[in-house]
Amino acid sequence: MIYHGNRIKIKEGVTPEELEIALESLRNQGRVIPSVKSFVVGPDFGGEFDWGAVFVIEDLDGYWEYLTHPAHSNTDRVGLPLVEKFHSFDITDDPDPEIGAKIAELHRRRYANDAELTKLVADLPEYTGSSAPESAG
Repeated sequence: MIYHGNRIKIKEGVTPEELEIALESLRNQGRVIPSVKSFVVGPDFGGEFDWGAVFVIEDLDGYWEYLTHPAHSNTDRVGLPLVEKFHSFDITDDPDPEIGAKIAELHRRRYANDAELTKLVADLPEYTGSSAPESAG
């Protein structure tokens, strides 16, 4: 299993309505992307982030489906402009010693095929994690 997580700090000045649209889009990812087996979206406690999300995915094929699904693309486009700081991470019980590199390669392929997304991420004030394109983070 792969647990893909995001921790998010929202920019000052974002309205409650804008924030709710972005959070609902995150929740929608969990509901409509077939490869997502479980998910949580909610406040992030115990650190410098405001919100977090975790999506549980069985394997790399499912991860690719998650990354390229239109629901995920929608969240990027409505949510990333609201973000001050973003951290993504993956936790897995897969014994493959190359799993981290394989996950990073999926993200690299996604960015290579989506210049608009790459610009949205590159324009973030701070973005860290294995999924950040080379021009960000």
